[in-house]
Amino acid sequence: MSGLVMIIFGASGDLTKRKLMPALYTLYREERLPDGFSMLGGGRTDYTDESYRTYIMSELKKFVTSKEQTDEQLKGFCSRLHYLTMNPATAEEYSLLNARLQELTGEREPDNLLFYLATPPSLYGVIPLHLKAVRLNRSRTRIVVEKPFGYDLQSARKLNAVYASVFSEHQIYRIDHFLGKETAQNILAFRFANGIFEPLWNRNYIDYVEITAVENLGIEGRGGYYEGAGALRDMVQNHLIQLVALTAMEPPVTFNADKFRNEVVKVYESLTPLTETDFEEHIVRGQYTASNTKAGYREERQVSSDSRTETYIAMKIGINNWRWSGVPFYIRTGKQMPTKVTEIVVHFRKTPYQMFRCEGGHCPRANTLILRLQPNEGIVLKFGMKLPGSGFELKQVTMDFSYDKLGELPTGDAYARLIEDCMHGDPTLFTRSDAVEASWRFFDPVLRYWEKHPHTPLYGYPAGTWGPLESEKMMYEHDAEWTNPCKNLTNTDEYCEL
Repeated sequence: MSGLVMIIFGASGDLTKRKLMPALYTLYREERLPDGFSMLGGGRTDYTDESYRTYIMSELKKFVTSKEQTDEQLKGFCSRLHYLTMNPATAEEYSLLNARLQELTGEREPDNLLFYLATPPSLYGVIPLHLKAVRLNRSRTRIVVEKPFGYDLQSARKLNAVYASVFSEHQIYRIDHFLGKETAQNILAFRFANGIFEPLWNRNYIDYVEITAVENLGIEGRGGYYEGAGALRDMVQNHLIQLVALTAMEPPVTFNADKFRNEVVKVYESLTPLTETDFEEHIVRGQYTASNTKAGYREERQVSSDSRTETYIAMKIGINNWRWSGVPFYIRTGKQMPTKVTEIVVHFRKTPYQMFRCEGGHCPRANTLILRLQPNEGIVLKFGMKLPGSGFELKQVTMDFSYDKLGELPTGDAYARLIEDCMHGDPTLFTRSDAVEASWRFFDPVLRYWEKHPHTPLYGYPAGTWGPLESEKMMYEHDAEWTNPCKNLTNTDEYCEL
């Protein structure tokens, strides 16, 4: 029986060279690839096997650190690569793909296959049907689909129906690299492996939760894609809501794919439905404007000069269940922020009675717990301590752990972890069809509202700042504040409604 063959559609594209090939090379270098593994790339660019190997070797030298590469290892890895010039959108060319797979495996009906769709989303619903037409949807076949899985609820349902007509659910791997991060998985370990926090992880002790995933870059030449997506589709509906689920979910009875994903779906189904009041008061949209040397979003290539696409969004959401009722979750994401950071900040309730006075400007603050996914991956607990000397003046101090304190232990490549799970048939960290639809059911009314009300406020914020000032006002009713509040960082005169 032949080894696993991984087929990458879009093998000459940006995702393949930047993420997939470095991940596969990592698995090869660490001897984690299955025996007899080979990769067949499919794309419209005209390559032979040899010219494709030369191309990938040159790209790996750019995207893999020098200490992780030797000529011998690079050549050994690239020797497993093959290429087929084809257009994934054209049905007639899949017979060529089938013939090439028969040639590589020596089997008449190869079935140990892993298809990876590193293509534009427009092909997500096309490729499975073409595979079915040439009977490449066999029992051991798996297929990996990148985000976004659907553009809204209706398109997500249609896409799920297409995949269900070709594959069984256990063969479908909807990938999101956030869940491949060690620090994301560590949220579960931190919550469920430590008895001192679980009794406090509920509405009785937690005041509110904030989840931030921002970056200090713009759209990086992806104007054509981003104009049709925006921050909600690009980040909130998948990445951020998954972090909400990891933070809020109940402990699975056992840690396996079905039990874990069942608990994720329960969180999505418990999200408090949004109303028109929420659309106006608890959702803030922003778009970065020019500042210093940084261009504004409307000045980016392939972006309309009067674009209403949001590059920032902040939301207040609720979870209507026994554990979290009444605890707001504030989530935000944005482009062109002051820094790149992804973190979850859990704000505990204040002590019921404050016996210490505010002295010297220091007032006792509520405890906070920060779970930082990137950068400086780690965990920080903030609590009050007495300053030395007379009186009882308090100061907030920190107890922190960072992954780099473990020495040279790597935090791991998210794509390498997830691709390896696909190879072994473990779907735990991949999104199930019911989770996709449950998430879209919650966010779809927001999109419909914006379509119906095209002049819903869109606030400008200068590139390099923490977003629109209105995102602060959203939190006032709960006496809450972002960990990095925008109001302290810039002149308010620079903000306006676009």
